[in-house]
Amino acid sequence: MSRTLLLIVLGIATVLELALTVGVFFFPAFTLAQFGVKQGPETAFLAYLTGWFLLLVTLLALLTLGRVWQRRRGYAGLCYLLGLWWIGIGVGIYVTFGRPDNLLLDSLKGLLIIGLTWRCQAEGRVLRR
Repeated sequence: MSRTLLLIVLGIATVLELALTVGVFFFPAFTLAQFGVKQGPETAFLAYLTGWFLLLVTLLALLTLGRVWQRRRGYAGLCYLLGLWWIGIGVGIYVTFGRPDNLLLDSLKGLLIIGLTWRCQAEGRVLRR
């Protein structure tokens, strides 16, 4: 059950990251407006850089999802990395900008991934035998 929940959480997280990445690359004005930022020369450049950064996180999430799906070794390290990343993003945005929605979404996602990964390791259900 823990593995199934971990796959679901990773799948949802990957889809959200992919949507944000596509939004930044193909609809930058709309995506920036969702965060209360007006598009200009400086913000367009930062949006472009952020898009590549989000693409890297999306690819890492896809790799992690694939590792868990295929029951490969090394899944736990990737899961813990993504979980800590999203907890850090959520807490950082909340502390810096006072946005509790990011704290809830990102940190909860990270905590779920870490907790489910820990549970899968305790059960020993992810790896092939």
